[in-house]
Amino acid sequence: MRSVRRCSRTGCTNPAVATLTYAYADSTAVVGPLATYSEPHSYDLCEQHALRLTVPRGWEVVRHEGEFSLPQPTVDDLTALAEAVREAGRADRPVDPPEPGSGGSGRRGHLRVLPDPVDD
Repeated sequence: MRSVRRCSRTGCTNPAVATLTYAYADSTAVVGPLATYSEPHSYDLCEQHALRLTVPRGWEVVRHEGEFSLPQPTVDDLTALAEAVREAGRADRPVDPPEPGSGGSGRRGHLRVLPDPVDD
C-alpha cells in the first residue's frame, strides 16, 4: 500500500499535495498536482509550501490553478492491503512459539493469532 508522502521542506511534517520540478534551461519552477510516484529530481510539497514558493530573480513559477488535494486511496491500494492481510493470515505460514504469559497464542508476522473460542 502506498504510504502518505511528506513535504520535502526541512522540518515540515505535513502531507504532500503538490510536486515541484525545475526546468533549468527555461529558468522555470513548476508546481503541479502531486505526482503519482516520487521522482529523484522533484520535490513533494505541502499546500502551504506549494502556494508560498518563491524563486530567484529572473526565474518564473508556473503554478497549478485550482486547489491541491490529498491523493485518494485507489483500488490498487485497497487490493494491496487486502493481499497483505490475507498473506499474513495464511494457515501454511510458520507460527512463532507462544510468548510467555500470552495465553497460548502464536504469532504470524506482526499479526497475533488467537485461539478460536469454540475450541475451548
